[in-house]
Amino acid sequence: MVKELPHCKSKACRVLATSRSSLKYKSIKNDEHIHNKLNELAIANPREGFWACYYRLRNRNEKINHKRLHRVYKEMKLPLRRKVKKRLPARVKERLEIPSSFTRTWSIDFTSDALSSTKKFRSFNVIDDFNREILFIETDYSLKSSRVIWVLNHLVNRFGKPTRIRMDNGPEFVANIAKEWSEIKGIEFKYIQPGKPTQNAYIERFNRTFRNIVLDSYIFDTIDEVREVTANFINDYNNERPHDSLGGISPINFRKMKEENLDIFVKEKTEPGLKAVVQ
Repeated sequence: MVKELPHCKSKACRVLATSRSSLKYKSIKNDEHIHNKLNELAIANPREGFWACYYRLRNRNEKINHKRLHRVYKEMKLPLRRKVKKRLPARVKERLEIPSSFTRTWSIDFTSDALSSTKKFRSFNVIDDFNREILFIETDYSLKSSRVIWVLNHLVNRFGKPTRIRMDNGPEFVANIAKEWSEIKGIEFKYIQPGKPTQNAYIERFNRTFRNIVLDSYIFDTIDEVREVTANFINDYNNERPHDSLGGISPINFRKMKEENLDIFVKEKTEPGLKAVVQ
């Protein structure tokens, strides 16, 4: 065993600009009283932070310096874990595209309302961007991501697979199950920029129509009444209701005329601030 030489300590202290006596210094502070007080507060109020503890002790006439209290507070590992905000992936601004054919781009979104009993319900709306045709409206008290995937699978089997689906950044759409489904199906999910609803203007415009004609026009007592009125609305909207953006033609008739290569006069009309291009 090598014996430590005194002059080595002296040289090290000179290099570090510190006193030799400080190397053997032991604090005589007794923080047991503070430990007990903080432990008592942590048990009684587990969701309160440092400053709440500090002011509680002050209100009890405990004169403890906040720096000393904070040192002990950290030694006891009492700081609450802060909730970190989830960062969304970067969303690229894109011009709204008008597909050249049916089942190329779908837009999806949610609307919500309440029954006469104040019980809330939601609807999951899917439209085709080509002719604004309603592909599906699923209505229920709760619509989880698994239910959304079920609806999309049903529509793919019925109409065929779209190239892309446009949506906002809602929690139902950013779930891992939806991401995995899109990768398996080879469908591109196009997320709009946060706070930019005009980038998903087709479904936003449809939501306003759906709310005006159905949700705001009836007082529903049951979810079955909502589904019945919605089914009638879908039938009228797709087959009978004229659309200004389609030249006064209903969505299904517009699609049939396009498939038969008939000339259609469509008045150029877009929402304020919306620029649309043909895909």
